[in-house]
Amino acid sequence: MNDIKQILQELHDNNITVDEAYLKLKEKPFEDIGYAKVDLHRKLRQGASEVIYGAGKTPEQIAGIINVMREHNQNAILITRLSHDAYKDLKRMGCEIEYHADARAGISGTIPTPEGSKAIVVATGGTSDIPVAEEAALTAEVLGNRVSRLYDVGVAGLHRMLSHIDEIMNASAIIAVAGMEGALASVLGGLADCPVIAVPTSVGYGASFGGLSALLAMLNSCASGVTVVNIDNGFGAGYFASMINRIRTEGESK
Repeated sequence: MNDIKQILQELHDNNITVDEAYLKLKEKPFEDIGYAKVDLHRKLRQGASEVIYGAGKTPEQIAGIINVMREHNQNAILITRLSHDAYKDLKRMGCEIEYHADARAGISGTIPTPEGSKAIVVATGGTSDIPVAEEAALTAEVLGNRVSRLYDVGVAGLHRMLSHIDEIMNASAIIAVAGMEGALASVLGGLADCPVIAVPTSVGYGASFGGLSALLAMLNSCASGVTVVNIDNGFGAGYFASMINRIRTEGESK
């Protein structure tokens, strides 16, 4: 239940007065702290709270944004592209953060319990794709989704993928993370009846051009139902998969 529905429910149940409800609803939509305008109504508008992009921000700036979010009752705060050095600085400053080295991400707070019976499958072509896949998986988990990880199931050994056919067939959405020629997304798109979100990675030899070959291959996939995010954009894939899963979960409850 989002914040505005909660307020209206409390008003309906006579747990708060009209004036109290009005006060909660008119809270300003963002907090201006000089170097950042923290979006406090993101969850109300889009169903998911703001995420902190850590690259390029100082530890002091990240800590300041976290404090504002905490003051406005955001329970799980995701910091993407967070370096280990910045994480150590934040810990020294007293920030309670759990660091996920593979994903290069930090979480302040508690990951929520997943809703619904459906899962998001995150699959990688190889072990080298795991950092991007973990960013996607962690993003989806912070947004309240059940996640199933299928790592190193690329087309060079197709039997590895086929041994997980039940998970693939039952997924609400699939995130296919692969570099090299990026064929994983097409194969999964030909097997599953759910949307496949293809994530090209910068993994590969010289002619992969830092992920450009995988990106173009995924964009030219002949499998229907495949959409593509930018190179190494695990966060974008995890967020989009969460939106798909939320629609299916809401459908289950009706």
